[in-house]
Amino acid sequence: MKNNKTRPAPLALAISAALLAGCTGGGAGPAASAAPDAAGSAAATAENAGDGDLLDKIQQAGVMIVGTEGTYSPNSYHDENGDLVGFDVDVARGVAEHLGVEIQFVEAEWDSLFASMDSGRIDLVVNEVEASEERRQKYDFSEPYTYVHGALLVGADNTDITGFDDLAGKRAAQNLTSSWGQQAEAYGAELVSVDAVAQGIELILSGRADCMLNAETAFYDYLNKHPDAAVQIVAETDTTTSSCIPVPKGNERLVAAINEALDEMRASGELAALSEQYFGADVTSE
Repeated sequence: MKNNKTRPAPLALAISAALLAGCTGGGAGPAASAAPDAAGSAAATAENAGDGDLLDKIQQAGVMIVGTEGTYSPNSYHDENGDLVGFDVDVARGVAEHLGVEIQFVEAEWDSLFASMDSGRIDLVVNEVEASEERRQKYDFSEPYTYVHGALLVGADNTDITGFDDLAGKRAAQNLTSSWGQQAEAYGAELVSVDAVAQGIELILSGRADCMLNAETAFYDYLNKHPDAAVQIVAETDTTTSSCIPVPKGNERLVAAINEALDEMRASGELAALSEQYFGADVTSE
């Protein structure tokens, strides 16, 4: 969904990004993230709000329950005070404001976010989600709100991997169900399971993985925070992948309302400003 302050110089190769994972916003920390009981109560309120669609239920309940990881900087993470912050966190807040409702966050590992939406525990996911064809069979998606290249990261002394075609037989540190992991596997890489970018880079530094494929923004964020890390980006995708907001199938009115919110944020410059704040570049337009 991609995470940086300064975009590096153009790379020799260019590549594409995120996911269910993984095509990485009210309240803070424990207060901002809905505790399981609070989220469950809000969800139950929404479910009992009538027989209307999800938009009706959200507005009648007065709260939008959003699933996010909380461990994917700079999209969704906790700052030094323990507050939940990030680009996607603030995008979600903007959507809730447009709908005129409060917001509650439910934090979960990537693999659990869609299951939480399927069960009705959360209303939607805002976590750098790519609208893949497989996901479109089950969910409806908002318009894109980011356009991010994928990037290939290796150790600083790695000379064996200079592009995606070199991944065959290599160990790639990836979330196993993310679109990044699926891309790495498609190139012939052997996947080593991780849940976060920092964890994957630790495996590369320790020699337990050879590489990692993820959103450029996630790597830039890490490198800005760890400028001496012995890793390097060796390739980027030509094309970009986009972050979208998924909702359960059949909620066209909710999708339209989310798109209106994103359009307002784009027109006002808020979306670009958030991108600059968290990524160091505007990745909200093609």
